[in-house]
Amino acid sequence: MALLQKLFKQTFIYGIATVVPKMLSFLLIPLYTYYLPTEGFGEVAIVFAWIAVFNVVLAYGMETSFFRFFHQENFRKEVVATSSISLIISTGLFMALGFILKDVISEATAIASHYIVYVLLILGLDALVIIPFAWIRATERPRIFAIIKIGNVAVNLGLNLFFIIYLPKLATKNGIFEAIYKPDFEIAYIFISNLIASALTLLVMLPFYLKLKYRFNPELWKKMISYGAPILIAGIGFVINEVFDKILLGRLLPEDIAKSEVGAYSACYRLALFMTLFATAFRMGIEPFFFSHAKEKNSVQTYAMITKYFVIFGSAILIVITVFSDLLKLLLIQDSSYFEAMTVVPMILIANLFLGIYHNLSVWYKVSDRTRFAAYISIFGAVVTLILNFWLIPYYSYVGSAIATMAAYGSMMLLSFYFGRKYHPIPYDLSRIGSYLLLSIGFSVVYFYVFRNNYYLGSILILIFFALIYYGEKDQLKQLLRRA
Repeated sequence: MALLQKLFKQTFIYGIATVVPKMLSFLLIPLYTYYLPTEGFGEVAIVFAWIAVFNVVLAYGMETSFFRFFHQENFRKEVVATSSISLIISTGLFMALGFILKDVISEATAIASHYIVYVLLILGLDALVIIPFAWIRATERPRIFAIIKIGNVAVNLGLNLFFIIYLPKLATKNGIFEAIYKPDFEIAYIFISNLIASALTLLVMLPFYLKLKYRFNPELWKKMISYGAPILIAGIGFVINEVFDKILLGRLLPEDIAKSEVGAYSACYRLALFMTLFATAFRMGIEPFFFSHAKEKNSVQTYAMITKYFVIFGSAILIVITVFSDLLKLLLIQDSSYFEAMTVVPMILIANLFLGIYHNLSVWYKVSDRTRFAAYISIFGAVVTLILNFWLIPYYSYVGSAIATMAAYGSMMLLSFYFGRKYHPIPYDLSRIGSYLLLSIGFSVVYFYVFRNNYYLGSILILIFFALIYYGEKDQLKQLLRRA
């Protein structure tokens, strides 16, 4: 239990580092949906979807490789130096090629050419802080991690508010502000805000690079690349599952409605963010934990218990957010034209719960050095995503994309469980995990699609679910929450 208490303490801090920035980012949703029409928000969503794709490529699995070798090699300084030098060189090459081929990139991605420079700079700056952030996590300093992450998003939020709300007003009263203000420049201001925040984050990380011993170990680098290559492929698969639906909606729907549909879908997709917050915070806490405790005597029992509690908390989040999603939309989305996509909210919540379970199940291939299975599983999920999107979007628009996301993450979860039982068995409490998961999904689906807005019934379903959890887990929960 002491190990679990340490895990949940770190997960709580990482949760703060994830939840607070995301909550600050939540404030951008009403801002964007008030000042941008659905097609404008759709254009922003498509650009950030491509940024997510290139972020994975620029990281090429080096972050996970860093954790793997940092915890197992005797020469940790060389692990830090080699991974840092690798990313510095690869990022520099990418930036150079990007600026040379920016017109080609613009045509291939359908990103307006005047946004490409912002995109390239954001990508380069974000890539250069991958290893510094990984080093902070590996050395178990979650508070520093949280402060920097929160600072980044606070700057981004503040600049968005300044450029979009206050700068136009100030420009009418002061010549200095008038000189920097451009009308109808809101989308560019969004990217400029992100760029400045990324630049300041790298500036904060400069002491890491100034103290670094620049010693490149070619043999170690080959091992790290070999270990990380499947993670790269897996990452591409994941990012296809996560963001390619927005890109495909923009490509497959008629041009006159495409960006508007993407905008409505992206705004309502954000209502599932609470599940993403929980799953991300949990993953950031458990990834270093899994590696550092892989050799413990009772490690598999610990992993099994962690997964059960993830399902318990995730299932609770699913049903609560589903019941109150129509109240949340009034707080976060300022234009009712976006509400048309609300039907996808339970599907995206379920999909992200499946993804979170998958991340918990993935411990078997990480600690047993079978990371190729991450590639196999993610490729399968990406294929499911692409096939279903191409098939369903022309008929059902963003509902087809939501179905595809749910099917992809669900299939990945099941495949990871299947292969895990074969190669690295972990004694999961399947009866309880399955019961909690199916019950929360059943309650959520029935409520939203049959009894939607009946908050009396929804509250009863929540209370029933919580009562069943308490009845089944009260002894272990009391022990877990007891102070060490």
